[in-house]
Amino acid sequence: MRKNLFDIADRFKPRGEVLDIQAFGSGNINDTFLVTVDSDAQRRFILQRLNTKVFRQPELVMQNMRVLTAHVLGRLKGAPSVAGRRWEMPCILLTRDAKTHWIAPDGSFWRALTFIEAVQSFDKIKDMEHAREAGYALGLFHYLTSDLPCEKLADTLPGFHIAPRYLQHYDEVLEKNSGRKSPEVEYCLKFINERRTLAHVLEDAKARGRLPLRTIHGDPKINNVLIDISTGQAVSIIDLDTVKPGLVHYDIGDLLRSGCNLKGEETGQRESVYFDINICRAVLQGYLSQARGFLTPSDYEYVYDSIQLLAFELGLRFFTDYLEGNIYFKAAGPEHNLARALVQFRLVESIESQETAIRKTIQDAK
Repeated sequence: MRKNLFDIADRFKPRGEVLDIQAFGSGNINDTFLVTVDSDAQRRFILQRLNTKVFRQPELVMQNMRVLTAHVLGRLKGAPSVAGRRWEMPCILLTRDAKTHWIAPDGSFWRALTFIEAVQSFDKIKDMEHAREAGYALGLFHYLTSDLPCEKLADTLPGFHIAPRYLQHYDEVLEKNSGRKSPEVEYCLKFINERRTLAHVLEDAKARGRLPLRTIHGDPKINNVLIDISTGQAVSIIDLDTVKPGLVHYDIGDLLRSGCNLKGEETGQRESVYFDINICRAVLQGYLSQARGFLTPSDYEYVYDSIQLLAFELGLRFFTDYLEGNIYFKAAGPEHNLARALVQFRLVESIESQETAIRKTIQDAK
């Protein structure tokens, strides 16, 4: 495999000899490697094998990346909001025959991207300044893509973040298998049943013309925000495979859902899970410093719903996967996805218990 990696990397190298290849990152979808090259111009780049079971049309993923990076780099030239600050995009490195990817004889799909140097990422928010920078990163991404026509982007993951579809799938799975009856399972069944209407809030608002389709990142979790080692400032938001047309509220809700739960998704201390409103305030301050100019009054109206919904949606997906036998999310044991669902549902309860305060925080940040 190692020799094959060198041969594959050699197809993408800008110049110089490939010196070393190491596994890189902790992603669960694609296989990622850091390639070191004997070149003064660009010493390192990222080599990836895309998971074509998840991204069934990987050529569209690459097409989206080309459209996105060209648009963002053009916007950056005249963007006053990043004056004096570093901001970079991972860019596609072409093969020697000027292709965006290479398909191996075994059908595996490979690509190469520029490596962003002198940065670090974190799995959890470490302080309020980090929270503001995470919000800034997503806000700047949305600002730079706010004038990118959605019709230029393909929907590479149909149904992704469409909560009514997840609820429909849950109902179908439940008809076949209600799982081993336990107090935890009964709790989840009751929890979901009491909040079925929540799944439709954002999609109904879109259907009524209250929320427009825009370019979204699709997976703006905390560890996709890169922080400059020297300045502590956000310099990029990576993992662009999920970029697609959608509602920015899915991104906002997902960032706040993941960032404001300091216990994390994998905690075994479910009862201590809570939504940290101070981190929420800092994230929104950073986000709105860039996004305030294009958001509408209706957008603000649905921010609270997005926070509540994204936690509920993930819990629903975890619980459905548990009922199905853990076929989508990697699980350390048969009860793992049930435990994950319980964490998200506890987070929903914390969000709901602070609704008035969270809505005031959103209003104050406008």
